[in-house]
Amino acid sequence: MLVLIGSSPQEVARLAADQVLAGLKFHGAGSEPVLGLATGSSPLGLYRELAVAVSEGRADFSRAQGFALDEYIGIPDTHAQSYRQTLINEVCSVIGLPREGLHVPLGVAESVAALEKAAAAYDESIRQAGGVQVQILGIGANGHLGFNEPGSSLRSRTRIKRLAAQTREDNARFFEGIDAVPTHCVTQGLGTVLEAKRLVLVATGPGKAQAIAAAVEGPLSASCPGSVLQLHEDAVVVLDEAAAAGLTQVQYYNDSAAGISDADLHLG
Repeated sequence: MLVLIGSSPQEVARLAADQVLAGLKFHGAGSEPVLGLATGSSPLGLYRELAVAVSEGRADFSRAQGFALDEYIGIPDTHAQSYRQTLINEVCSVIGLPREGLHVPLGVAESVAALEKAAAAYDESIRQAGGVQVQILGIGANGHLGFNEPGSSLRSRTRIKRLAAQTREDNARFFEGIDAVPTHCVTQGLGTVLEAKRLVLVATGPGKAQAIAAAVEGPLSASCPGSVLQLHEDAVVVLDEAAAAGLTQVQYYNDSAAGISDADLHLG
């Protein structure tokens, strides 16, 4: 796992965008970009930096596909707070990803069985696209990835999940009060997320410090879904100093991020 710590929100966004672009170049040679997309405040700066890369000719998402991590159950995809609309506004309109290339789990259906069938089909659609090259992630204050709340199976697939009370409270600011926040969602499973070729997680602020410490340095546990990053061979965690405040190995992470030079091969 590579841990990068930026000194400002702008540096965090730039570092994260660089890691996304490097991952696409390394894992997506000869193919169109396939991105895994997260919502929330953490990746907004990253998306703006990707837009800068587009404007400078360093990236092109005009033929890309994007797969959302999750969607609420019970609100139409035209609702202002649906994740489809959020991603249209915060990603498609920003980096030039075409709307027809945006895939979001189905959150409205006539039955639970229909939602479950659509969830399984969502995993299959990711496979048919060749798999996600770079999955962008945030992390919840309780350690959730996507909407995989504590207790989620580390091998879970896209499925229906109940939202934790804390998650609903955290998201109530986007709705007209807590009662308007959906109680359930469809989310990519942790097993689905782990199939992406690179993971880039962004977290900022003191409210994420405990979750980051548990995910990066704690035990691998369903109690902290974010700890599955420890299983991935190409996971990058990009933090500001506040989110990194609970980490005990910061000096090593900084040294490791500096890489290796030819001089390091000839110390004797």
